[in-house]
Amino acid sequence: MANAESVESTIGTQEDEPPVITRNGTRRIAVLVGVAALAYVLDLLSKIWVVTSLEGRAPIDVIGSYLRLEAIRNGGAAFGFGQGMTIVFTIIAASVIVVIARLARKLYSLPWAIALGLLLGGAFGNLTDRVFRAPGFLQGHVVDFIAPSHFAVFNLADSAIVCGGILIVLLSFRGLDPDGTMHKD
Repeated sequence: MANAESVESTIGTQEDEPPVITRNGTRRIAVLVGVAALAYVLDLLSKIWVVTSLEGRAPIDVIGSYLRLEAIRNGGAAFGFGQGMTIVFTIIAASVIVVIARLARKLYSLPWAIALGLLLGGAFGNLTDRVFRAPGFLQGHVVDFIAPSHFAVFNLADSAIVCGGILIVLLSFRGLDPDGTMHKD
């Protein structure tokens, strides 16, 4: 609790009185939830559009052959890694959600709220596919559709996860903790 608090003022005139401790900010759970909801809804809407408009059709060139929209179903992770391990990726996504929910209790940093919201929204997006899409419960294949040339095909949930992860690395290098305190290592 001391990490998320700061000494704001000392009340009283006696030297032996302890300082009054107050929070150095408000919890950022609403930001985390808002960012997660936005990432999730954008991912869900884009996948609905892809399934109804692109699946079973030829890819659409967006920027020549450098960027295409191409509907594929991915049972593995990035670059097709782990095709037979869909249940493992389902468990990992569920674990990420639980960890973020636990971290939220100590969340007082706006940048961390944004980063964790991106991770949470992306994890929920891909977990939704794993739970509800074919071939079956907890083994569904994720809808991917953003296809840069010479790179893995991905979706908006993947983008949110990567952006959140990069932001977390940057925040860690700067020494900012989720509780809003700075540390020096």
